[in-house]
Amino acid sequence: MKIQDQLGRLIELKNKPKRIISIVPSQTELLYDLGLAEEVVGITKFCIHPEEWHRNKKRVGGTKQLNMDLIAELKPDLIIGNKEENEEGQVKQLMEDYPVWMSDIYNIQDAYEMITLVSKITNKEKEGYKLIGGIKNEFKQLKINNSKFKNSFVGYFIWRKPYMVAGGNTFINYILEEICGLKNVFSDDLRYPEVTVEKIKKAKPDLIFLSSEPYPFKQNHIDEIRQLLPASKVMLVDGELFSWYGSRLLQSPKYFSKILEGSM
Repeated sequence: MKIQDQLGRLIELKNKPKRIISIVPSQTELLYDLGLAEEVVGITKFCIHPEEWHRNKKRVGGTKQLNMDLIAELKPDLIIGNKEENEEGQVKQLMEDYPVWMSDIYNIQDAYEMITLVSKITNKEKEGYKLIGGIKNEFKQLKINNSKFKNSFVGYFIWRKPYMVAGGNTFINYILEEICGLKNVFSDDLRYPEVTVEKIKKAKPDLIFLSSEPYPFKQNHIDEIRQLLPASKVMLVDGELFSWYGSRLLQSPKYFSKILEGSM
C-alpha cells in the first residue's frame, strides 16, 4: 500500500500494519474508535483516552520527548504523528527507521481527511467512513444564529506564566471563528503567542476561555483574570473539545451549543 500523509510524503507499507505506535493523543483515541486495540502497541503518556489504553499500553514518552529506545523495542511497522504536536528532529529520526504517517490539521476538512487516510492505512475504511458521517451529522445540529455570543470577541488562553493564547492559523482559531461564530482577538498573532497583561487589556475581549489543556486552568484562575478584565465573561472550557481533531469531534458540537446558548 502507498498512501500520502498530510505533509505530502508518500508512505509505503508492504503489509497491513500490525504494530502501530501513536504519538498524538487525539489520534490515539481515533485508533481506538476504529477498532485497533490489538494493533496499537505504543502510545504517549499524554494519551489519556481511552483510560484502558492509558493504563495498559506501553508509553513511549511525551509527544515532544519520545523514548527512542523503547520505540525500537516495540518494533513498530507504522508510527502516526502530527506536525504541530511532535518535535521535528525526533520525527525525522523516526522516519529514517520506520514508516511514519504525519497529520497537519488547520480546519475541519483537514480533520476529515486525516480520519479518512488513517482509516485507509490501517485497513479500517468502513469504520472511518461511518465515523465521519457521525461527526458531520453532529455538526449539522450546531446552530450559531441564535447564539447569545454571536460575533463576540474572544481570547482563548492555553498557558499561564507567561500567558499564551491560541492565535491565527490554528485549528482552535478555526473552531472559534468558523464553527462557533466568535471573533478571536488574537487572530492576527499566528500560532500560540505569548501575550502581556497590557496586550490583553488592550484587546478587550468580551469572552475569555481558559482551556483545560495544556495548562490546567482552575477556578482560582478565573478570579485572577477577572481582576484584569472585570467587564469580560471568563469561563473554563474543555480543551479537548476545542483542539482534538479525531473521533472526539463527535462530542464537540453539543458542547459548543451549551457555551453559545449561555448555559455553561
